Amino acid sequence: MKVLVLGGGVIGVSAAWQLASAGHEVEVVERQPGVALETSFANAGEVSPGYSAPWAGPGVPLKAIKWLLMHHRPLVIRPRVDLDMLRWCLAMLRNCTSARYERNKGRMLPLAEYSRDCLRTLRRETGLAYDERALGTLQLFRTQLQFDGSRLDTDVLERCGVPWQRLDRDGCIAHEPALARVAHKFVGGLRLPGDETGDCFKFTQELAALAQARGVRFRFGTTVQRLLVEGGRLQGVAVQNGDEPAELRADACLVAVGSHTPRLLTPIGLRIPVYPVKGYSITVPITDAAGAPESTVMDETHKVAITRLGDRIRVGGTAELAGYSLRLHGARRRTLLHVVGGLYPGGGDLSRAEFWCGLRPMTPDGPPIVGATSVAGLYLATGHGTL
Repeated sequence: MKVLVLGGGVIGVSAAWQLASAGHEVEVVERQPGVALETSFANAGEVSPGYSAPWAGPGVPLKAIKWLLMHHRPLVIRPRVDLDMLRWCLAMLRNCTSARYERNKGRMLPLAEYSRDCLRTLRRETGLAYDERALGTLQLFRTQLQFDGSRLDTDVLERCGVPWQRLDRDGCIAHEPALARVAHKFVGGLRLPGDETGDCFKFTQELAALAQARGVRFRFGTTVQRLLVEGGRLQGVAVQNGDEPAELRADACLVAVGSHTPRLLTPIGLRIPVYPVKGYSITVPITDAAGAPESTVMDETHKVAITRLGDRIRVGGTAELAGYSLRLHGARRRTLLHVVGGLYPGGGDLSRAEFWCGLRPMTPDGPPIVGATSVAGLYLATGHGTL
């Protein structure tokens, strides 16, 4: 079967590899000149099924007000006339109950665990190297209230069979020795030993090369204009490469263009609750290995992840609702520098931090949208958010 994969990020390239491995003829259509040049380029680098949880949860509306008032705030909303943003926010608020949080987290965890296991199999079979580490994630609590509130998460983790460890201050330092320098800044943490880290950009580039060697064709610099649907069945896609329009025909099509998926689906009468939520990162060269993180530390107060990627520290965070804007705001950079400088002083050269942002495709309830649509031959893989 001939399959078109729209999008050359980590989701699209991973799908292309699996489809080619299953014997299909696969072509990836990507508007950038290479793979992983948008949201997959400089994200936090976490492979964190244990930390897989919806943003919508009990108490989040009140927390959101507090976050918006913080100097180094994890949530930013830039007011705009945007009905899609309004609908998405209202849908998220409807999911901010204990029952829906547990249900949504219970849907996300098995998929995340399965995906992590697939990644391990892929790594074993191909020998892919992408600055990966399998040393777990440490969710760091600065207050006793945060520490006590983690019990809602551990109850769900327990039911889903995901290993976890609740650690006091000394326990956190045992896994992240550099935190001993700032022990007064936190009370404890929740460790998820099954989590991993890695460079998403490196992973996607390496896997794309393997996929190409397996016969996958990559069509770069090509923008998808619209989906071609006749009689309730997908026939192909209309594309533009420079000044040359073309139609690509296929038996099936997987849409994996992240936050831009709704723009392709709306003209054919399909609506999905996916909205872009901008995230920021900085990448800092390590200058003192002993003062850098061993794996990933998630600062629960600022919602910032600090990850070790080879000889670099990747610091990612902020949820900014601003439509499809990719403008870099200096205040977000200062927040990321504040967090990594406060927890890992001297670990890296902050003066050489590289600043970046990307659009996370978020659903209001948390789980991604993966699978078939009502249009025969049309499939989706989007809404993965921060995960």
